[in-house]
Amino acid sequence: MTTAALETGVGPMLRGWREQRRISQLELALRADSSARHISFIETGRSRPSEEMVLRLAEHLDVPVRERNALLLAAGYAPHYAQTPLDDPSMSSLREGMERLLQAYDPYPALMVDATYTVLAANRGIEMLLEGVAGHLLTPPVNAMRLTLHPEGLAPRIRNLAQWRGHLLEQMERQIALLRSDTLRALYEEVAAHPVPAGAEPGDTGAHPVFPFALPLRIEHAGTVLSFISTIATFNTPMDVTVSELAIETFLPADPETAKYLQSLMP
Repeated sequence: MTTAALETGVGPMLRGWREQRRISQLELALRADSSARHISFIETGRSRPSEEMVLRLAEHLDVPVRERNALLLAAGYAPHYAQTPLDDPSMSSLREGMERLLQAYDPYPALMVDATYTVLAANRGIEMLLEGVAGHLLTPPVNAMRLTLHPEGLAPRIRNLAQWRGHLLEQMERQIALLRSDTLRALYEEVAAHPVPAGAEPGDTGAHPVFPFALPLRIEHAGTVLSFISTIATFNTPMDVTVSELAIETFLPADPETAKYLQSLMP
């Protein structure tokens, strides 16, 4: 979505999302219980969609919650979804629940980030991996991508850095395609410009005999190479912009040796 699209109204914005999802007008109409003609009229500005129709189309196009509010504003309606700061008292149960969840993963690393990869919470497993990282990277607000790819961060200890770096940059590109965020784009340009440290092993393909179907993170800690499989969890059907952009990333051992090593470090 571009600024120009925003200025021309909800029709071009919806068309942009439909084209990004590679869905025809007819297919979208069938999903939304409408007609291809009506969808065409909405996209060209000949028809103003109702608030309910905007939300219905956004749902079938899997538009992020923040962008659904933008669609409503462009159509002349008030935002439907609240955007509550995470430190708001009403979010206390959510914060407590997330903290308990992260702690439950110990000794395996786990953290919670927002849409721009700012670290909002982390457990002891993550803190263990951060030993030796430059202090300026740990000064709040801490950013997970910067921590990982900065030459003074985790990058020099990641054995399959070339592959892991490519995976993270692709993840950021997908996020940029969903969110109109200058902050996220600037972060991408910053971390993509970091050189691969001389100590990395670019020839390591990252393959793992136990998980041949997923790229593991292979990182050195105190002379021992640990292997992790990363998983990311988000909230289902969130009704708040802030909550919709939260993600919990966990790093599960890819082999028994890594699990045993982590368990030996924590009581």
